[in-house]
Amino acid sequence: MTQTLAPQEPSPVEADPRLQLLHAALPHVVFLGWSEATFTAAVAETQMDPALARGLYPRGGLDLLVAFHQHGDRQMQQRLAAQQLDSMRFRDRVAHALWLRLEIFENREYVRRGMCLLSLPPYAALGSRLVWGTASAIWDALGDRSDDVNWYTKRATLSAVYAATVVFWLGDNSEGCSETRAFLDRRIEGVMRIGATRARFEKSLAGRAMAGPLSVLLRRVRAPQAGSDFPGRWRFGR
Repeated sequence: MTQTLAPQEPSPVEADPRLQLLHAALPHVVFLGWSEATFTAAVAETQMDPALARGLYPRGGLDLLVAFHQHGDRQMQQRLAAQQLDSMRFRDRVAHALWLRLEIFENREYVRRGMCLLSLPPYAALGSRLVWGTASAIWDALGDRSDDVNWYTKRATLSAVYAATVVFWLGDNSEGCSETRAFLDRRIEGVMRIGATRARFEKSLAGRAMAGPLSVLLRRVRAPQAGSDFPGRWRFGR
């Protein structure tokens, strides 16, 4: 009796032409950077219609870099969702998420080449948005539900920690990147101390005196609405 094998489901890469191009581009990034030459080589390797490829990545190598970074954010969120973190202190969850994001990069040269490109003045704002997006993805994955000014302060603080850690990690040659782990722990500890100091100040007499006028303003700041491209919104009447 002949056994008939069920047809296999295509892998995510095979099913998504954007991922096909991205994965074909990665070996070339090490030598050519996130450039038009890398984009052209990926199109040739996948034998994709150049018009379709350009429609998927209008800016060529730059859009491949954006896709690479955002794909890493999604992978991080998926891995965090599959893990049990309830037993960890919250500061340890944040550090764990940041470290997991670094591990997803796999090849430091992809990151180094990306930083070289995003450090150029025309792309600096894009680089900042990508870092902010990673910080926001981490907070979302950890269950952040803030809908006020804290939505912004949490992401701004974590963006700074993440960016500094990536720069340190790129130059770390220690066994298992142990020095980067220690650096990350120090940065998280510093953030926790700042938060504790701010809380003590807000409870002090001077803090309460300053809080009145400022709190009226800050209470009106809200996180971005779902499906909106605006960076934030104001809500009156509360």
